[in-house]
Amino acid sequence: MAQFDSRYSQSTTVGRADVDEGLRAYMLGVYNYMAAGVALTGIVAYLIYSMAVTTDPASAAATLPNGQALTAFGVALYTSPLRWLLFLAPIAFVFFFAFRASSMSPAAAQTSFWIYAALVGASLSSLLLVYTGSSIANVFFITAATFAALSVWGYTTKRDISGWGSFLFMGLIGVIIAAVVNIFMQSSAMQFAISVIGVLVFAGLTAYDTQRIKDVYYEVAGNAEAAAKASILGALSLYQDFVGLFVNLLTLLGDRE
Repeated sequence: MAQFDSRYSQSTTVGRADVDEGLRAYMLGVYNYMAAGVALTGIVAYLIYSMAVTTDPASAAATLPNGQALTAFGVALYTSPLRWLLFLAPIAFVFFFAFRASSMSPAAAQTSFWIYAALVGASLSSLLLVYTGSSIANVFFITAATFAALSVWGYTTKRDISGWGSFLFMGLIGVIIAAVVNIFMQSSAMQFAISVIGVLVFAGLTAYDTQRIKDVYYEVAGNAEAAAKASILGALSLYQDFVGLFVNLLTLLGDRE
């Protein structure tokens, strides 16, 4: 990356060893936030699922075709119009987050990140109704390994992949539009194609975002508040890449209940 090399070779008040140490600490903070967000999403998803499903016939308000019994809370959450709120809330919130990010303090950005991760967890809780627990666990570990490999490559490569951004963004928009259309079409072939393309798009975004986040460090180094906010926004990008990769891989590899 020419831009990276020129920054790295410039004479600054910060020594090379200090920059390396600062970059390591910055990236570690990004990954820690991202991992904590994924953990929060998983916890919220499981808690919502636990409240929505019951094994007690006396408290069952409805039974799904796969035999799982829903509580009154589960019926309201997954079979009423409330399910659209559950689906759309994370999307609406992330747009709000992106719109307000530049004016947020690091503390407000961090709080918004936790709220978003919790909303995504509530939205993804429905996956526990569809896929077996073992396949969800297996796909999670596959996702984690894939994400780690792609992120390490994005961090270590000397190739400038900033040109991928516009192409990947267009691919992401296409995947989102196709997924919304397929909610009404219910085409299994289209869902398969969406998932394959989604995996490729989020795989590319993982490497691209990692390199971009690394480059951002050189723009905010020396400004503690800017670096703290950039760390959270970087974690948000990688969190979305991880979740997108997981959901699409689960669609392709997961075993249904």
